[in-house]
Amino acid sequence: MDDALDHLALLSRFQDTFLAGLAGADPGAPVPACGGWRVRDLAQHLGYVHHWAAAQARREEDSPVDPAPSDLPAFYAQHAAELRATLGGLDPDSRAWTLIEPDDPASTVRFWHRRQVHETLVHLHDLRAATGSTVDDVAPEVWADTVDELVTVVAPRQVRLGRAEPISLPVALRATDAGRSWVLGDGSPAATASAPARELALLLWGRLEPAEAGVVVDGDAGALSAALGGRITP
Repeated sequence: MDDALDHLALLSRFQDTFLAGLAGADPGAPVPACGGWRVRDLAQHLGYVHHWAAAQARREEDSPVDPAPSDLPAFYAQHAAELRATLGGLDPDSRAWTLIEPDDPASTVRFWHRRQVHETLVHLHDLRAATGSTVDDVAPEVWADTVDELVTVVAPRQVRLGRAEPISLPVALRATDAGRSWVLGDGSPAATASAPARELALLLWGRLEPAEAGVVVDGDAGALSAALGGRITP
C-alpha cells in the first residue's frame, strides 16, 4: 500500500466526480465490460457497496436499502455521504470487519479507506465508459495502488475462498509510469507485462484487453492470458 496517499481525500473526490457524472448520464445506457449492466445498475451497486462497507467498518450488519430508487443521484449521494461520515468518525486503526483474515493486523477501519477508493475509481471508469469518456486525471501513483491492492489483497482472497486456483504461471507486472512492479502469483515469473499503471489496473479488473491496454509482454504471453482468465477478481 502507498502510505503517501490520502485515501479519504481520494474517496471524497472520486465520489463527488461519480455523482456529478451520474447526474448527467442516461440510466439505461449500457456499461461496457460489465455484462448486462446499465448505468442504473452501476449506481445502485456502488451506492449499496458504500452502505455495506460503512456497516463493515462499524462491525454491524447492514440494513436493507431501496432496491429500485427513483432518484439515482440522491440514492448514491446518501450512501456516499454515509460512508464518508462513518470512516471519518472512526479511529482508522480500530478493528473492523474486512475482506482479510480477522486476526490480520491490517483488518482495521483503514482497510476500508483504501478498498472504497479503488472500488469507486474502477466504477468511475465504468461510468465514464458508459458515457463515452475516460478517467484521465488520476495520478499514476493512485492507479499503481489499485494494482497493488489487487495483487496483494483481492487475488489472494479469491484463492483463499476457493473461487480461483493458484496462479500456476506467475506474471511480473511493471507500471512504466509509476516506477513500481509486482508479481501476480507465487514463484518466479514466467513473463513480464509492462504498461502504464492505469492500463494495468483496468486490465487486471477486466475492463481492458491486453491489446487495448497496450501491454508489452516479455516471456510466455500465455502466462498473462492464463492469469487473467483465472477469476482473480470477484
